[in-house]
Amino acid sequence: MASSKVQVLSGAKVVLPTGTVDGGRVIVDGTRIAGALPDGAAPESPARDLSGHWIVPGFVDMHVHGGGGASFTSGTPEEVLRGVRTHREHGTTTMVASTVTGEMDFLAARASLLAELVQQGDLAGIHFEGPFISPCRKGAHSEALLRDPDPADVRKLMDAAHGTAKMFTLATEMTGGLDSVRLLAEHGVIAAIGHTDATYEQTVAAIDAGATVATHLYNAMPAIGHREPGPIVALLEDERVTVELINDGTHLHPAAFELAYHHAGADRVALITDAMDAAGFGDGQYQLGPLAVEVRDGVARLVEGGSIAGSTLTLDTAFRRSVTIDGLPVEDAVRSLSANPARLLGIDDKVGSLEPGKDADLVVLDAEFKIAGVMRKGEWVIEPQVG
Repeated sequence: MASSKVQVLSGAKVVLPTGTVDGGRVIVDGTRIAGALPDGAAPESPARDLSGHWIVPGFVDMHVHGGGGASFTSGTPEEVLRGVRTHREHGTTTMVASTVTGEMDFLAARASLLAELVQQGDLAGIHFEGPFISPCRKGAHSEALLRDPDPADVRKLMDAAHGTAKMFTLATEMTGGLDSVRLLAEHGVIAAIGHTDATYEQTVAAIDAGATVATHLYNAMPAIGHREPGPIVALLEDERVTVELINDGTHLHPAAFELAYHHAGADRVALITDAMDAAGFGDGQYQLGPLAVEVRDGVARLVEGGSIAGSTLTLDTAFRRSVTIDGLPVEDAVRSLSANPARLLGIDDKVGSLEPGKDADLVVLDAEFKIAGVMRKGEWVIEPQVG
């Protein structure tokens, strides 16, 4: 039997779960990481010198709707894979396909299609954002297609996904909301609170029922009030909840980003893109489900009403903003873009950190935290042009 290909990446700052190793070495054997450690004796195989760079785990996006001109909600399998490829080129080696509100039969059919791509290993699961959300906080979702989170309907979509459903975003204050949270929790599927008009007390009840994620915290939910604190305070204060943040400079003011990070802490934040198909593709006219969207200067808004319609963000930009603008330690950014979402999705035995035995998914960043290389399962998506 032929031996697997061994690759040695040396000289970079390597971010491990225990901290950053300056002048580290990552050894890749086939599709897996064989070692990640300080540079020492000369390796058996020739090393690629990545001095002056960082090596971090591949990014994990648990909330993304498309990219590269392709929608995960409406695209063909080939188009979905084009979107996947676009995000991989920006360092996202693992992603969950998020849908938007649609007719139940349509969403069930999409779930079946996307499930095949999950089974092929191209996606890590499915996230249903809508139709079980509040018309008061619908954002870029068609109000005519919204419905209460009836557990029977939730189960229909869960069944259509053939075991690949990872998360549902729910307005848990609506009829059936708490029962649906309990149903999802029983089946090991994440119940996320979002697009909600819930009070503080209603949000606490949903967390107690088993909800564990805040869908894009701050966005599509009531603002913090000093007499009626609302869902944001309940979600930030409970250690059982991980909060999603969209760090694109549009969805959140830097002070709001810092506030969430300060109160939740690095282990309870997952940075996401919430990207629509314009990500990595450019300005122009798009469709988000049945709704028309215009992207101008990289900001996506509904043609009717002007609501923000997802983002055009990629996770390499979120990483760079977090470190260079928001001042996060690189190690905290790695937790929020890799380790935390991998843990939430139940795949941290395979991805999310640079540890022996895990998939060889990694990102090489230059001194300015721009993409210099991307590896997925031992194969270069973008090969570093250094060393």
